Amino acid sequence: MNMQYGNQQGRRGMGFGGIRWWVLLLFAGYAAYYWFSNRVDDPLTGEKVLIDQSITPDDEKALGLQAWNELQQTEQIVPPSDPNARAVKEIAARLIAKIPQVSDALAAEHGMQAPHIEKTFDWDVNLIQSEQVNAFCLPGGKMAVYTGLIPVAQNNNAMAVVMGHEITHALLRHGAQRMSEQKLAQMGQMAGAMSGMDQQQMQAVMAVYGYGRALPYARKQETQADEMGLMLAAAACFDPQEAIPLWERMGQASGGQAPPEFSSTHPNPGTRIQNLQALMPKAMEYRKKFCETAQ
Repeated sequence: MNMQYGNQQGRRGMGFGGIRWWVLLLFAGYAAYYWFSNRVDDPLTGEKVLIDQSITPDDEKALGLQAWNELQQTEQIVPPSDPNARAVKEIAARLIAKIPQVSDALAAEHGMQAPHIEKTFDWDVNLIQSEQVNAFCLPGGKMAVYTGLIPVAQNNNAMAVVMGHEITHALLRHGAQRMSEQKLAQMGQMAGAMSGMDQQQMQAVMAVYGYGRALPYARKQETQADEMGLMLAAAACFDPQEAIPLWERMGQASGGQAPPEFSSTHPNPGTRIQNLQALMPKAMEYRKKFCETAQ
């Protein structure tokens, strides 16, 4: 008796679990091409980073300005005459003034020249009335500090460390890097959908990508911002050693509610403190070299 295999029409090219592996291979090839053709050297960190060549600093600046205008309409801005608002603006001015020197010094460490994209920035900083313990700097130089950060920072030195960190995200073009990484992730999702993966398989693949690539990459960006931000604060005559008690207070402010590091976009406070302690001799050298008058 012959076994009835049924009609195999329509299953050609299908593999285990009904997945079209040739589709995945095609997308993998394109993703590899995209990866290698958009890798550039970052003079400020000495590392190769992924930045889509179609995303220019002007594009980032336009997106930053759009977000800034929307923020102005939705958030409560503290008046410029407020003493805390004035203090934040003064800290920002001191940090911004040292960007050229710090950028040149960091790039020289890697045998490269700094890109100085800060020359195109239209700097502005606002203090926002909010309980959030947060601050950010958008591409193009628009900065915001939330009043909830003030009692945790406690002093101008610690505030400068935080603001230097946020400024660095913009200088290192971390926004463009995240957009490029997201494009890779979207390629993967499209490949999975076209290959016949079911929802459970897609979720498993994206979880592997998240834990194995996306989250570690985000934590690496935070570490890079910590380093350059610390150097900026030191060069601007702030005390970089205030970064250690700052992150101790940040850990206390989170109330132990932070997720485990492996599942977070940020290093935990303990890891940050270790990294910053290791960087402290370098920061003190930057302070000695670039701080003309200790304040």
